[in-house]
Amino acid sequence: MSLAPALDEMRALLGDRLSTAPAVLAHHAQSESHITARAPDAVAFPLTTGEVAALARIAAAHAVPLIGWGAGTSLEGHALAVTGGVTVDFRDMAAVIEVRSEDRIARVQPGITRMALNAWLRDTGLFFPVDPGADASLGGMAATRASGTAAVGYGTMRDNVLGLEIVLAGGEVIRTGSQAPKSSAGYDLTALFVGSEGTLGLITELTLHLHGQPEAVSAATCGFPSMAAAVDCVIATMQMGIPMARIEFLDSATVAACNAHSNMALPETPLLAVEFHGSPAGVQEQAERFGEIAAGFGADGFRWAKAEEDCRALWKMRHAAYPAILASRPGAKAVITDVCVPISALAQAVEETAADIAGSPIPGPILGHVGDGNFHAILLIDPANPDDLTAAKALAHRMAERALRLGGTITGEHGIGLGKLGLMAAEHGAAWGVMDRIKATLDPMNLMNPGKMVP
Repeated sequence: MSLAPALDEMRALLGDRLSTAPAVLAHHAQSESHITARAPDAVAFPLTTGEVAALARIAAAHAVPLIGWGAGTSLEGHALAVTGGVTVDFRDMAAVIEVRSEDRIARVQPGITRMALNAWLRDTGLFFPVDPGADASLGGMAATRASGTAAVGYGTMRDNVLGLEIVLAGGEVIRTGSQAPKSSAGYDLTALFVGSEGTLGLITELTLHLHGQPEAVSAATCGFPSMAAAVDCVIATMQMGIPMARIEFLDSATVAACNAHSNMALPETPLLAVEFHGSPAGVQEQAERFGEIAAGFGADGFRWAKAEEDCRALWKMRHAAYPAILASRPGAKAVITDVCVPISALAQAVEETAADIAGSPIPGPILGHVGDGNFHAILLIDPANPDDLTAAKALAHRMAERALRLGGTITGEHGIGLGKLGLMAAEHGAAWGVMDRIKATLDPMNLMNPGKMVP
């Protein structure tokens, strides 16, 4: 790696938008979880695709790694510069390029966040539904194949990205996909890059599928006598085909943490939070059908939030669950798990996980987007106690093995990053080697986010 001449050329290109300031480097070495790595050698703030392509050409000429950075909200250390190099921060590429309301399409730059896009769309009657909780950048969300609370109703980033503009290693710029609703033309390169975590190229533009803002929205919470009853209610609801926009599970420890953090007064029992979208009559019918199912599993304490501000308060509470859980053990760090199983195996997976955590020396509240079989345990560790980290990693490993045994996956939405790299062979077998060959073909010098995704 010829770092000094590369930085000289990048500084000539970007001027003071190439930073080596210690505070800037330290910011780009942080993670939302316990995962750490060294700081990058510099941080670039490009304005255009042309500048990103020029950065990639310089990097290739001097064998300098490039690591994409969005809002820095990922949970598995995806954007950490494990071998040094230059972090490419897309903060200043955050424009809405085009909205075609008739086609329900938006073209955006990668640095715009989901909340900023939806604020821009407010008067169009459209919105972008993928909601991972954090106000993540859309480029980062595509790179990690994010989903979140609304995935059960609207799908994940995989379902809502129609096309991409990408700068490959070496500086070549390609476009994938189209603005048509479907295509049978060639390999699905859009799907290849969505979820590639910046290891194959840097996303510089996204074409997104938008959805109509619902005419009516209704949300509710209800408590259950046990974790099993709540999860079985979810399974029954999905099997009945009730069109849920969101259906979230919180165990009693999570509810207690959210009550304390968000000044709520929810019953501190296993809880479901649900939301329905549609016409006023449709929403009412869906809510009534869900209420009947939930009552059959012993649900109690229904709280309906029909007013818009009540719905916002409910989901603000749910999205704040992670900091709420961290606050429940002051000074703690979190090892965050993220598995997804077939809906038929959900109850077994959650119950076995809860029993495993109960037998461990550390707390681990459970919550998740259980309508699509995805749940998390937030394993709280004392960063000064290495035994806690050992116990948490062992729990996380067993959760992953359990998910695979039940036909699921080691990550439903957080991605691989550094945290789950060691589990890829167990999930993919020989197919992991195929991923490695794809990486070697598109990035033969291993400059795009090295140390991630492949062996």
